[in-house]
Amino acid sequence: MKPRVAIVFTGGTIASKLSDAFGGVVPALSAHDILDAVPEVRSLADIEAIEYGKFPGPHMTPERMFEVSRIAQQLLARADIAGVVVTHGTDTLEETAFLLDCTVASDKPIVVVGAMRNSSEPDWDGPRNLRDAVAIATSPDFRGMGTLVCLAGIVNAASEVTKTDTEEVNTFRSLDFGPIGRISNGKPIRYRNPVHRETFPTECMPSNVPLIKCYAGMDGWMIRAAVERGAEGLVIEAMGVGNVPPPVYYELVAAVKRGIPVVLVSRCPVGRTEHIYAYEGAGKHLHEAGVIFADFLNGQKARIKLLCALGAGYSAERIRASFEWVE
Repeated sequence: MKPRVAIVFTGGTIASKLSDAFGGVVPALSAHDILDAVPEVRSLADIEAIEYGKFPGPHMTPERMFEVSRIAQQLLARADIAGVVVTHGTDTLEETAFLLDCTVASDKPIVVVGAMRNSSEPDWDGPRNLRDAVAIATSPDFRGMGTLVCLAGIVNAASEVTKTDTEEVNTFRSLDFGPIGRISNGKPIRYRNPVHRETFPTECMPSNVPLIKCYAGMDGWMIRAAVERGAEGLVIEAMGVGNVPPPVYYELVAAVKRGIPVVLVSRCPVGRTEHIYAYEGAGKHLHEAGVIFADFLNGQKARIKLLCALGAGYSAERIRASFEWVE
């Protein structure tokens, strides 16, 4: 008997085509339209199609991502389901994939895929990516790996991958650690385990957790405005290894004193945050004041993780322990 794989279709470029009525590319293909373009997937597994929606990547919200997580959890709890594939727009794919990784504890694989070319283009990459995702979802070598992302034949951990190029089909890369596997001659090959993975018993999605990026000459008005508007948490993209302009420092410290979890990441694309500098606004004083350092996560991933931790009811101390896992 072939394994059974559930595919949750959410939209994105993989479901898009050129529309004369709209004057551009829009999500339009149904689940069965896409599956009809990839007949070979049915030789790999029995397919159960779930039509979630036709959302472009920027239309996905944490609430919708959490709904997809609930669907995936229900599917994976079934004995007849070997794995789940989620099709998605690439603009927010890494965020949905990481939310799934943070909220679904099953050993069965979830594979999130998309496409960088739409179905009206001759080099539409959607069929290959979907075929590869089904192959991974049925592979025993990828059990216990959490949520995975596979485009252009490269397999990355959801906790490590990011979109790096606006147009190239191999846009998704793990800049710090490299891929965890690849597809070779149609077969999934595993290289290694994800560096770090943690799941949260998340019950809801907070609605007000902003992500703010530092820049030269920045003052603290954006942090102050976020606090005044009731931010439940805050992620700040700091400079270098974890330093901010002095006015930003004082507003971040004030937010922490008000009991708001503040998570700091670097705006650099590679490397971890450190609390080693000690001048005004530097990481040492931020960390001592209670700002949480996010190690290797980028801003959008740190925000997703903070949403999941807050939605699980974690205290500030427990949130810090979740983010600061590198000794």
